[in-house]
Amino acid sequence: MKVGKARTPEGMRLYAIGDVHGRDDLLAENHRKIAADLAERPVADHRIVHVGDYVDRGPDSAAVIDRLAGLVDNGHVVCLLGNHDQMILDFLADPVAAAPMWLMNGGEATLRSYGIAAGNWRDSNRHITDIRDRFADIFPAPHRTFIEERPCTARFGDFFFCHAGIRPRVPLDRQEKQDLIWIRHDFLRYGRQHDVVVVHGHTPSKRPEVRPNRINVDTGAVFGGPLTTLALEGTDHRFL
Repeated sequence: MKVGKARTPEGMRLYAIGDVHGRDDLLAENHRKIAADLAERPVADHRIVHVGDYVDRGPDSAAVIDRLAGLVDNGHVVCLLGNHDQMILDFLADPVAAAPMWLMNGGEATLRSYGIAAGNWRDSNRHITDIRDRFADIFPAPHRTFIEERPCTARFGDFFFCHAGIRPRVPLDRQEKQDLIWIRHDFLRYGRQHDVVVVHGHTPSKRPEVRPNRINVDTGAVFGGPLTTLALEGTDHRFL
């Protein structure tokens, strides 16, 4: 399927929001833009799909999760799992093994947003475990449930949403979680068409990438770029 040929379900508009990474200010702004767009261009039905990575690096991970956890039950908001979101669960389950990957990739900012200073976490495994225990005590149950319950994929019409991408030439129903939240080069460099158009984030670019077989909506919001919202309706696409 190709961009320009892929079609949304009849009467449904789809919005896709890129990687947030703790920028609750930009997330709130994008939600306002969507509300204004819906008011200006009414539609029978819509979905707002967030492609994951709500946490890490930016200042307000806790606020982002709190905002989205309050929206996922309204029937119009879909929040997918990103690799950074998964790293929180990995840290809670096995802090010693997961700490280097998470804390060196923005996890310390997430801890600060919950009022925890990681300090010199490299001092000892005991220190890492103590950080996990303090985080587990203060991490709100609804926030943990929100992350634990995130699906890896969503499909509407000819559009397939995931965080990172898909393994080329593998059927959609046989895609593995590791690829859906982590894949990069094998997916990004694949030039042939898939059965769907894949809408994803994970790999930041200066502007949205529209390729014949995929659309990348990660524009590096946490690195000074915008937080991108893509609108899809029928066979058309535009950016708010």
